[in-house]
Amino acid sequence: MSNMAIDQVLAQIRSLSAQAAPALNGGRGALSDLRGLAGAAGGPGAAGDTGATAVGSPGAGFAQMLKQGIDAVNSTQQKADALSGAWERGVPGVDLAQVMIETQKASVSFQALAQVRNRLISVYQDIMNMSI
Repeated sequence: MSNMAIDQVLAQIRSLSAQAAPALNGGRGALSDLRGLAGAAGGPGAAGDTGATAVGSPGAGFAQMLKQGIDAVNSTQQKADALSGAWERGVPGVDLAQVMIETQKASVSFQALAQVRNRLISVYQDIMNMSI
């Protein structure tokens, strides 16, 4: 992932965090606030939840953004693997420095994805531990 893409993802995460903070800190109507947040994220527990997310809903945007991030990490890893294999086979035009750079890009993008996953798990656990 490029620096611009990472910055965009971080900006979106911060925006969603800022939007969720007042609802979680309000105290009154916490259950309805959580249902509203789940509905906004396209998760279960939303009022009238049918298990399907509308294409234009905010939850679809978040799910699509998350899928795009995972796909970008996957393609980066596949590109690094392909370059590594080409270098091992001795394909002309494949430089070791290029292979190392792509391998490091794949490593950093995977570590960033793992941190996002860890943060999502932490937020989920915090929400589950909230008293209603």
